Amino acid sequence: MSDAHEEHETLIKTPQQLIAVVVLSFVVFVGLGVTVAQYVSSGYKGASNPDPETVAKAIQPVAQLTLGEPETKGPKTGEQIYKGACAACHDAGMAGAPKLGDAGAWGSRIATGLDALVHSAVNGKGAMPAKGGNASLSEEEIKRTVVFMANKGGANFPEPKLEAEAAPAEAAK
Repeated sequence: MSDAHEEHETLIKTPQQLIAVVVLSFVVFVGLGVTVAQYVSSGYKGASNPDPETVAKAIQPVAQLTLGEPETKGPKTGEQIYKGACAACHDAGMAGAPKLGDAGAWGSRIATGLDALVHSAVNGKGAMPAKGGNASLSEEEIKRTVVFMANKGGANFPEPKLEAEAAPAEAAK
């Protein structure tokens, strides 16, 4: 019977040893947890006072939807402005807007002259809001757009130069 008794002996023989094993097991478990947490969070470089640019980049949306023509650097042509601000109404002829290329609808308007057309576009007329609803447009951009639209309707107004084209021409004088 002594051989059978020896097979079932454990390494823990006293209550002090049992307490030591329980405490060490707890310490090892907590130590592993802390080590894993340190490893996982080691890539985070948080700051108590981050700069606004970093925060803005971190919370920016994954995708953005922009309606209309993409923004271009520098001056825009009359056609670009037309597509971005005017086409919604003038392509469909909404609220009495003359359709692009409709010589009959543009004839009486062209007869009033370029300055009158630009004045109407800048200040609004009828259902059309001032500057076609795009307050960021300059009067020169409005003029290029009016010339583009009127010329498609049968006018023969000279195309205004873009600022980028006009600057080198004036510098050459």
